[in-house]
Amino acid sequence: MTATSLNHVSVSARDLEASARFYQELFGMERVPTPNFGFPVVWMRVGDLQVHLFQREVEAPTYHHLALTVDDPDAVYRKAKELGVLDSRTNGHHLRELPDGAMQLYLRDPSGNLVEVNYPDATQLAPDVRADLQRLEDVHPQDATNRRATLFLAHRERQSRTA
Repeated sequence: MTATSLNHVSVSARDLEASARFYQELFGMERVPTPNFGFPVVWMRVGDLQVHLFQREVEAPTYHHLALTVDDPDAVYRKAKELGVLDSRTNGHHLRELPDGAMQLYLRDPSGNLVEVNYPDATQLAPDVRADLQRLEDVHPQDATNRRATLFLAHRERQSRTA
């Protein structure tokens, strides 16, 4: 038995409408038809996948998160900063460059869920955004195996084939 793909991620939302607006405004997600589960739920489309928001009185876990790849990391960074949702406490800093050159941005949604924003090439960030970037290697030493890690497996596989 093998899983073939990721289908969706579900996150709690204390205020379902505020959370839906957040994901629409910051990430361009769109609402899609949702079945009646007997409690408030909103399904949001992100590419060919979904984020499911469900209204329940539960606390958001500190480290559990969903991660989204974006096409305009500068715009997401600036909007998140404007909204005051950048999260520097959980992982030590809100904007990081991984050893493979990818960018990670951490923020919290209106219900306190941790959201990781990814982009494959931190060198493409605007100068003002790049100025806030912290290299993971500067904080935590990386060995040769760590430096081979990547969030973007298909990108790395393409590079290996062309090398």
